[in-house]
Amino acid sequence: MTGFEPESPYKDKIGAGLFHMRELTGEYPSVGELFDAIDQNTPLNIASLVGHCSARASVTGYDSGALDPAEMERMLTLLEQSLEQGACGVSLGLMYEPGLYAPKEELRKVAELCARYNRPLTVHPRACSAVSMAYPELLGRPHLLRALDELEEVTRGLNVKLQYSHAIFVGTSSFKCKAELVEIIERMRKNGVDAMFDLYSEICGVSVITVVMPTWYQALSKEDKRKFVNKFRFRVLANASIALLGFGFNDIQIAYIGPGYEHYEGKTVHEIAKERGMNDLDAYCMLCEESDFAGRVNMGPYSTPEIITSLSRHPNSLYMTDAWVEEHGVQNPAIYDCFPKFLHLSLNGKGDTLPNAIRKMTGAVAERFSLEHRGLIKPGYYADLTVFDELALKNGVPDQPKAFGIERVFVNGVCVLNGETLDEAAFRTAGCAMRVK
Repeated sequence: MTGFEPESPYKDKIGAGLFHMRELTGEYPSVGELFDAIDQNTPLNIASLVGHCSARASVTGYDSGALDPAEMERMLTLLEQSLEQGACGVSLGLMYEPGLYAPKEELRKVAELCARYNRPLTVHPRACSAVSMAYPELLGRPHLLRALDELEEVTRGLNVKLQYSHAIFVGTSSFKCKAELVEIIERMRKNGVDAMFDLYSEICGVSVITVVMPTWYQALSKEDKRKFVNKFRFRVLANASIALLGFGFNDIQIAYIGPGYEHYEGKTVHEIAKERGMNDLDAYCMLCEESDFAGRVNMGPYSTPEIITSLSRHPNSLYMTDAWVEEHGVQNPAIYDCFPKFLHLSLNGKGDTLPNAIRKMTGAVAERFSLEHRGLIKPGYYADLTVFDELALKNGVPDQPKAFGIERVFVNGVCVLNGETLDEAAFRTAGCAMRVK
């Protein structure tokens, strides 16, 4: 974690949920300190976005109110210091606390900062589904598109790199939004905003357990969450949303709740409810409380194979995994074969061309985030190379708990993977910090 005030009384709120500040070897409040600590002391090359949520939580915790002028200045100063120290952009998490409390005026100031430094503003929007808990009205314009409308308004008139991250469509009722999402991205580009989007090759994804909770309910204390009137209101909204969304508690798999709750891992909320003799919503609330509202879940459907192949060919798309190896619980399947699957699609004539697919996971990403001397094979560039077996990628079977088609991996010219043999000694220090100047 980085980009926070070292003496903040809210450090326990920074990174809560999918990422946390437990069991760390040290604290690195500034990006500069983080980069100094990891340079040539990490397996992989690491560039860092600075989190708007981290900076905001550092200043006011999970307070749901608007920032006053002094608080706004402190937050923006943290973000700017991080950019000056080499962060490759700013990340907005508008679906998570405390980012979900940020009004448009606050987001506009963050966008202006990114434009001034020519760094991307990467955005996890308020909603990635046709119906969500982010907006009070369940009917009318799909929430996913309302969230895009907000980004269009926030960036209007700015020469800013907007990275919509990621193009997913949670629930079957959301799949219809794909065409208009592309239209909005293209309209923003036409109006001067350098808008792009990224995607992964999975139809499911990982999230924090509270992602389906409404903003007003998350802002309540634990005691107020248990009050009948609040739980009843939440129940009515949740049941209505599920009916409209084509997504339910049987689509939420528990990946990790915490020590002592391993028996929940790999089961859906619906399965746990059935085992406990509870209704789905009560089981969901129980799991939220037992995880201190910070559990990890795997969810789907987020997309379809047809949507993925279509968007993967779009000229303004980039590829990413949205995955990391977890110490505990059920892993996100994308850690195994997300990028091999993109290449598999290309080689079988379903995705983008092979050169384009490779570029969208290498050079185009390096260019987007101003990572100098990265992403291309040419003199003077770092030798970050992956050697793959084209036939094995083409004929491989995706969606298995293992990678396929990858033969050798070099990090900064050091061979760290040869076949199935990992050079653990070399791997430990092969990577470096990628500071943006």
